[in-house]
Amino acid sequence: MKNIFKNLTQNPKNDFLSGLTVALALVPEAVAFAFIAGIDPLVGLYGAFMMGIVTAIFGGRPGMISGATGAMAVVMVHMIQKGNQVGDTLAVPVENLGLHWLFITLLIVGVIQASAGIFKLGKFVRLIPHSVMMGFVNGLAIVIFLSQLGLFQKTTSTGTEWIQGVELYTMLALVALTMGIMYFLPKLTTKVPAALVAIVCVALVTVFGGIEVSTVGSFIRDGGGEGLKGGLPVFQAQIFELLYTLEGHWGLILPTAFLLAAVGLIESLMTLNLVDEITQTRGSGNRECLAQGGANFLNGLFGGMGGCAMIGQSIINVNSGGRGRLSGIVAAISLLLFVLFGASVIEQIPIAALVGVMFMVVIGTFAWSSFRIIRKIPKSDAFVLITVSAITVWQDLAIAVIAGVIISALVFAWENATMIRARKRVKEDGTKVYEIWGPLFFGSIQNFNSKFEVNQDPNKVEIDFIESRVSDHSGIEAIENLIQKYENLNKEVKLTHLSPECKILLLKANPAFENNIEASIDDPRYYVVTDLVDREV
Repeated sequence: MKNIFKNLTQNPKNDFLSGLTVALALVPEAVAFAFIAGIDPLVGLYGAFMMGIVTAIFGGRPGMISGATGAMAVVMVHMIQKGNQVGDTLAVPVENLGLHWLFITLLIVGVIQASAGIFKLGKFVRLIPHSVMMGFVNGLAIVIFLSQLGLFQKTTSTGTEWIQGVELYTMLALVALTMGIMYFLPKLTTKVPAALVAIVCVALVTVFGGIEVSTVGSFIRDGGGEGLKGGLPVFQAQIFELLYTLEGHWGLILPTAFLLAAVGLIESLMTLNLVDEITQTRGSGNRECLAQGGANFLNGLFGGMGGCAMIGQSIINVNSGGRGRLSGIVAAISLLLFVLFGASVIEQIPIAALVGVMFMVVIGTFAWSSFRIIRKIPKSDAFVLITVSAITVWQDLAIAVIAGVIISALVFAWENATMIRARKRVKEDGTKVYEIWGPLFFGSIQNFNSKFEVNQDPNKVEIDFIESRVSDHSGIEAIENLIQKYENLNKEVKLTHLSPECKILLLKANPAFENNIEASIDDPRYYVVTDLVDREV
């Protein structure tokens, strides 16, 4: 029991207070993302609760916060709209059919994400280059900043417009007050989370000062909701009764499910990596995949919006001292209690206070050092950094990361492709030796082939791999084709100094290679990075 408690929290006070702070910030976020997806705010709030509680208890990263997110909401909206259109055209119309399709989709998302954990795919987040990570956090900071600007708008009879005059100056003053408290309070004491103190202080100023400002309650009503109404989510038994409505629409549901699963896992694993760096500890990507999958599956069953890890809230949590699982548990339970019993209080929180908190997150998230090092790092890394930042703002976090990894991989392959060399010499017995240096893989085979003078070479040729390595099937094919060219001219070819791993690779592809492989007592040994190096904690 003592060990369980130790793993749960190392500082109960910090975890409790930081969890409470995060819960306050989760309310407008979950509501806003529900509006983006075109569903009721309560669906977003309950989704945030279920994501938060499951991942806090079973996830791979203590202190990381999950909930309803904008990245997944954007993917959901088209399917929900299509489902509602289909529901209206049925012989017996079904109201909010798109929402029910979402729940079915989340069941599939849960299975996909859990499968990623079972097959240990989470460790591949370790392959993301640092330039991609830096571009990711910079783009993320810009996205968070831009998302907060929408809160400086209000809905009128003619549409949406920017607030002006006294209303604007009042909000800016409250945002500045929030940021000032968060900046100066830690210099005086770190016993309480600065973000929580700032939110409470600004709320008290507006309530007792009689200041008219936009609040959480007015934000929900302006978006088309009716405020925070308590009530527990209902088990979605009718999901299975509505499966018949999907006939002819699986081509929409399945791609949406795979896209949601991919976006959710990429954002969650990137958040895990970021929190690892902040806390100087290490989480388990595979365990996080399982927890994310389980949470989304439960959302499908019980009628929540689903989601993934939330980078902004996770940073608020760890910076406020929430490093244990207790912080995430407190955040999730507090969110539920707010909805069920504290709606009237939470609705009084000024939006300006939450904007100020998120602006401080932006300042803390942005990698300001990137301006200093941009001219010192390789041009390819600088290009990746800027590209990932731009795509994050322009498109989506997941697309940006995938694009950054692909660009980095192509640059790496090109650089290694040009590294292969061949030193040539002739032995006393007339055998010509090609000493290969550099990796032999799909990118380097053209340069590899250009090193050989098949027609001019003597009858005996030796290819020495003591400083090279055969890495893939393309390399095997290149060697096989080269040997065939020599043998067509009745010339003998020997492959020397192959590592045991390379020999196994060649012989498995073509047992005939045994006639060409020459064993030597000084054959090199290379080792491949395995799961032992990437052992999860």
